[in-house]
Amino acid sequence: MPEEVRRRRPGPQHRLVLVDRESMTVEGVMNVESFDDEEIVLETNAGVLTVAGHDLHIRQLSLEEGVIEIDGYVESCDYSDENPTRSRGILARLFR
Repeated sequence: MPEEVRRRRPGPQHRLVLVDRESMTVEGVMNVESFDDEEIVLETNAGVLTVAGHDLHIRQLSLEEGVIEIDGYVESCDYSDENPTRSRGILARLFR
């Protein structure tokens, strides 16, 4: 893996805690790029995190502290080093 990819972005420690696939806390959140009941896209200091599932909702968000709490059924968590708005085509964004 290239050195520049492994380097973390500055900021608080990144942590993800998932309990029974129904409750999630993420620390190190810098921005919420998009969200709906099936997908939440977060910019974190460890890269872009996409959380997919059903009946997802943001229970609490504090960008000042870099913490988000999510409820709902979590099917997957996927990290990417790309900017989420640039990595998707316009059709993918229209048909979400």
